Amino acid sequence: MKKNKISKNWVNKQRRDTYVRQSKVDGYRARSAYKLIEIDEKFKILKGGLSVVDIGAAPGSWSQYASKIVKNGMLISIDLKKMDPIVNSIQIQGDFTENNTQIEIKKILNVKADVVMSDMAVNTTGIKNVDAIQTGELCKDAMYFAKDILTKNGYFISKIFMGETFNEIVVDGKKFFKEVKVFKPKSSRKDSKESFIICNKIR
Repeated sequence: MKKNKISKNWVNKQRRDTYVRQSKVDGYRARSAYKLIEIDEKFKILKGGLSVVDIGAAPGSWSQYASKIVKNGMLISIDLKKMDPIVNSIQIQGDFTENNTQIEIKKILNVKADVVMSDMAVNTTGIKNVDAIQTGELCKDAMYFAKDILTKNGYFISKIFMGETFNEIVVDGKKFFKEVKVFKPKSSRKDSKESFIICNKIR
C-alpha cells in the first residue's frame, strides 16, 4: 500500500513539474537535460568541435543537448543500459568502472577529452545517507577517470549528493583541478540533495 502511495505521489509530482512538461515540448528524453543546460549557461563549457564523454548517459538527455552543440566534435555516451540512438553520438553499452570499457573509450577518443560529464546516481534505496555515499563513490570513480583523459584545460562535471562523502569529493577535486565549484541548478527538485561539482584545469 505504501509503495502505491509513493508511486502515486511521484506521478502527481511529474504531472505538475514544468521541466517534465518542457522536456516533452523540446524533445528531451528526461527533465535532467535542463540541469546541464543551466550548468552550461553559467559556466560556458560546451562549444563546437569539443570531445565530450558522457558517463551514465541513459536515457540520453545530457547527450541530446551536448550533441546539438559539439557538432563536428566527438561525443561518446556510455551506460549499462542500451539507449536509443542519438545524433552525433558514439554509444558504448557497458560499465565504465571496468578496465576494458575505459580502454574502449580511450581507443575511440584517440585524443584527450575536453569534457567528461556524469549525471550518474545509484538506484536509490530511500536511505539518504547510503544513497549519498554510493553516488559519491561513482562520482569519485568518474573523477579519477576524467583526470586521466582530460586535456589540461578540460572540464569535469558530476552529480554529487550532500552527505558524508561531499567534502571528501570537493577535497579530491581541489587536489586534481585548479578550479572547483559546486552548483545547484534551479531545475534540481527543491527536496533533492543533489548538486553538481564543476572542475576545470588539471593540476
